[in-house]
Formats: sequence, C-alpha cells, structure tokens
Amino acid sequence: MKAVILNYRQGKRTQSTNQLIVKPEGSSSKEDASKLLGKSVEWTTPSGKKIVGKVTRVHGRNGTVIAKFNKGLPGQALSTKAEII
Repeated sequence: MKAVILNYRQGKRTQSTNQLIVKPEGSSSKEDASKLLGKSVEWTTPSGKKIVGKVTRVHGRNGTVIAKFNKGLPGQALSTKAEII
C-alpha cells in the first residue's frame, strides 16, 4: 500500500526524527488506520537504500498513522512516497 510521509512527530519544543506521521492511500478514518497497526513501513532513499519502520499508533481522526523507525529519517523524506507492507 502506498503512503505519503507528512511530517515528524513533534511537540511545542521538541521534534522526534525517528517518529513520522504517515498518510496511507485509501485511509480516510480512524477505523481504516487502526487496521494498519503493526505493519512495516519502508522508505527508499534516492540512492536505493531501504529504511524500515513500524506503524505504532493512529494519529487523529483522518486516517493518518505514526510510524517509528530505529534511525531517524532525513528531511528529504518529508512529502515523499513510502510503502506499507
């Protein structure tokens, strides 16, 4: 399933670069997003390296999810495509 990386998870004064807000295609509600919990998220760098994370929880009511990666993703990853496996 295709997805778009929207932004880092952040607070008022902090930013978690290893946790990202991801919008899956076709997911428009909290119920749709909850079906994706535990699935893998894979982002490919422009050079071809694959960075793998995991969907940990639902974010909001519009079908977005939080994905946690072991290493943080670079800023170039924002607004690019990812794959939910």
